[in-house]
Amino acid sequence: MQPPDGPGTVIVTGGASGLGAATARAVRDARGTAIVLDRNEPEDGFERVLVDLAFPRQAEQAVANVLDRHADVRGVVTAAAIDVPGRLDDVAGDTWDRIVTINLLGTAAVVRAALPVLERNAGRVVTVASTLAHKAVSDATAYCASKFGVIGFSRALADETAGRVGVTMLSPGGMATHFFDARDERYKPPPDASLNDPAHVAQAILFALRQPAGCELRELVITPAVESSWPP
Repeated sequence: MQPPDGPGTVIVTGGASGLGAATARAVRDARGTAIVLDRNEPEDGFERVLVDLAFPRQAEQAVANVLDRHADVRGVVTAAAIDVPGRLDDVAGDTWDRIVTINLLGTAAVVRAALPVLERNAGRVVTVASTLAHKAVSDATAYCASKFGVIGFSRALADETAGRVGVTMLSPGGMATHFFDARDERYKPPPDASLNDPAHVAQAILFALRQPAGCELRELVITPAVESSWPP
């Protein structure tokens, strides 16, 4: 039986790698059940639905498939995100659109599809923004646009669902994941960069998921101690 303060069953987007994978492990370690939505197979044997969040209607159907099997879903964490840095006129239009679609529209699609069950189960949403959702930088127009959008979406959603569904927006700084691997060298953190362990950030997500009904943790910023993009 689930402990009273356990996270319950939680849908985690982007749960095959990075912060999403760390969150899925944190949910499991807290005796919850993590269901991964990702285009790649997750490690550690998590239940998953393979889906490309660049197609929002497919994302909604993936959530519906999960809810058909798990009517007890109590949490959604939207950790999926991509970025391809570059000047606006150097990034291909299809790539720019894909970044915004996955990071913002995919987030909204997953949350929208899960809302009726979350309301029925007094559940919670944790959206993942970024410190670059507060501070715009060059060569990141798509990423900043999408993550600034997550702020607006999360704040409006919190107002819209107040008293029915908990909403927390998390803004993490740089993390030691594979997020930077495919970038040009000029866009990668330097070897001596201070980056957070995603497992630490996942504990902040777990803390938000475990808040009691009626107690709202609206926004969290978690960064390395010398994070250069915070404060904005």
